[in-house]
Amino acid sequence: MSGWQQVWPAPAKLNLFLHVTGRRADGYHSLQTAFRLIDLADTLRFTARDDGKVTLRRPLAGVPPQRDLCLRAAALLKHATGHSGGIEIELDKRIPMCGGLGGGSSDAATTLVVLNHLWRLGLKRRELQQLALKLGADVPLFVFGENAFAEGIGEQLRPLVLPAAWYLVLVPPVEVPTAAVFAAPELTRDAKPIKITAFFDGLKQRALRNDLEPVVSRRYPEVARHLAWLKQHGGARMSGSGACVYAEFSTESAAHAAHAQLPQTMRGFVARGLERHPLHELTE
Repeated sequence: MSGWQQVWPAPAKLNLFLHVTGRRADGYHSLQTAFRLIDLADTLRFTARDDGKVTLRRPLAGVPPQRDLCLRAAALLKHATGHSGGIEIELDKRIPMCGGLGGGSSDAATTLVVLNHLWRLGLKRRELQQLALKLGADVPLFVFGENAFAEGIGEQLRPLVLPAAWYLVLVPPVEVPTAAVFAAPELTRDAKPIKITAFFDGLKQRALRNDLEPVVSRRYPEVARHLAWLKQHGGARMSGSGACVYAEFSTESAAHAAHAQLPQTMRGFVARGLERHPLHELTE
């Protein structure tokens, strides 16, 4: 198969912890986090156009074209390489929007990686990561293609080998704007940096945290309610800037057993932790 008729995945991520260690002069925050890829994924198809235009077959509701990350990724790649070809992108969304699972960032990364492959541009992974950072702090992670310990604004990535795990992810019925959470005056911004060894110790002891979680829980009672229910099943945490929250399980059956007890007023799904991105082999 040439790839033009193929369906390409864009997997979601969870933040296994997230510490805000400072505020930078450029307005971004310094972070430490660990990214875990999971098997919930959006899917994309790409169709070549002869007129050089970059278009979406079905624009996302509420997202103007100039803010659509897939369109921006394709246009950025064309501009960076001088490629003259056009593309129509068909996106099927499965990852909740504004949920802290990185859906838009992952869609952008899959667009970069796949078009680099289909257009035979020959950019290396490191070059694609540098382009990805222009689209957002989480986009380089999905180009990197492995579970990762991240620092900086999230772009300084080191691979992590994580144990097999399953996750019950709950989707509160709210959308949380990332910028507003980071701008919150009550956000703690002075977490002491940790080493990877301390992360693994925290992983074993379920003693990790997300510094954004108290802010979001206070501002969005539905997030707090979903967290409280999940905590009956062990450690629970918010991913990214929310709204999605999750609990980790060592077996698939345990995750499904917890999911079966979910109240009718709550929505959620079980996901498997991935070892690496399914498109990792497309780049060097």
